[in-house]
Amino acid sequence: MTLLKTQNAKPKTAVRRTVTARIPTADGVFCLHHFRSEWDEKNCLALVMGDAHGEGLLVRIHSECFTGDVLGSQRCDCGEQLTQAMQAIAAEGRGALIYLRQEGRGIGLEEKLRAYNLQDEGYDTVDANLLLGHQADERDYTAAALILQELGARSVRLLTNNPAKIEGLAALGIEVRERIPLQMPSNPESRAYLEAKAARMRHIIQLNGRSQPDGQLGPDQAQGYRPHLEELKARMEGRSDACAPFVTLSYAQSLDGSLTTRQGASYPISAPASLTMTHSLRAAHSAILVGIGTVLADDPALTVRLTSGNSPQPVILDSHLRTPPDASLLCNERPAWIASTPAGAQSSRRRRLERAGARIFTLPADEAGRVDLAALPGCLGAEGVASLMVEGGARVLTSFLEKGLADYAVITIAPVFLGGYGVIQPAQGQDAFRSVTPRLRNVQQVQLAGDTVLWGEIA
Repeated sequence: MTLLKTQNAKPKTAVRRTVTARIPTADGVFCLHHFRSEWDEKNCLALVMGDAHGEGLLVRIHSECFTGDVLGSQRCDCGEQLTQAMQAIAAEGRGALIYLRQEGRGIGLEEKLRAYNLQDEGYDTVDANLLLGHQADERDYTAAALILQELGARSVRLLTNNPAKIEGLAALGIEVRERIPLQMPSNPESRAYLEAKAARMRHIIQLNGRSQPDGQLGPDQAQGYRPHLEELKARMEGRSDACAPFVTLSYAQSLDGSLTTRQGASYPISAPASLTMTHSLRAAHSAILVGIGTVLADDPALTVRLTSGNSPQPVILDSHLRTPPDASLLCNERPAWIASTPAGAQSSRRRRLERAGARIFTLPADEAGRVDLAALPGCLGAEGVASLMVEGGARVLTSFLEKGLADYAVITIAPVFLGGYGVIQPAQGQDAFRSVTPRLRNVQQVQLAGDTVLWGEIA
């Protein structure tokens, strides 16, 4: 039995290998390992060829799809991906296919069929799930990480088009050294489904050789932000002798200024090319900050995974120490710093968070009992933070603008209307924010797939 162990965290869950059998196939002889998860009793499988121990194991994490895997449905590319993954592993002579019981991106076969009916009425795969009361993607990769640990894989090369799988494994302590595309041709039945995955779920795919709004761009397009990033780095280096860090706001919004569909919900809207740009931005900063609302809604890792570079020091703005001790930001190689108030720092939660690896900074509280942001830059500067990237949420972004603490902004605008939770959320009423009227100057514009990215100084 294998326990999931992440840095600075106790074991969370476990899987148990029950039986292994030899499986001869048209592609070669595999070993099929049957696992049972201890927390939900689900059965999971690992189809393995060769020795799985060590580095760089070729891996496909495949979520069950009865309609595609068994019936050969043309509504999706799942069955074809399963076949091609087995062939790729056989060609290499070493690898593993992890088969998870997560039909319909985690909503189950019955609900997936209902979603199919909604898609036949004109809704895309994301909206169909949402209309049924589900998340766009409810899958979890804990069992996959546990199985890989049990098999002895120390790092993997992942057959996937889905950045969320890379992020999920990284958050669970599995190093993904390389992403290997698993591109299937579209057909008239699957094209809308694949387009929705590319445009709305960040999947990195091309349809029949044509670039889609998914980040699969030519080298010049995909790197179009590089000159602006280098200019931003020069600006930050010019401030290296300052006592407070250079502050960059970075976030993605819809055309109507929404960050998400509703407060407290996670809703990815930017293309994978923009996400890669965001990871490049992270690598350029020495620290990255989010509010406690973002931690509770998204449980982000805030690491650099989609490009080269070091991950910044994570900082959480948490006035009342509501950060969960098992949050991903405490399981990173560099556990989070938490900025709190005297009242929050005196709570019993402080000891639990410090045992989990957090470093707590006690800062003055403002009139609303929240961390006084005016004291934060000096605190971080004293710790050697020369540049700070602020990713969210809405109130945190608004507060940095209201108090004039931000120097620069990189704003990704996705071509979608959400009608949801807006970027600007002033704590003291709209008039308080309007009196500040921050503007961007020397604005530069970059197109990344369907997204428009604005780079500019905050005046």
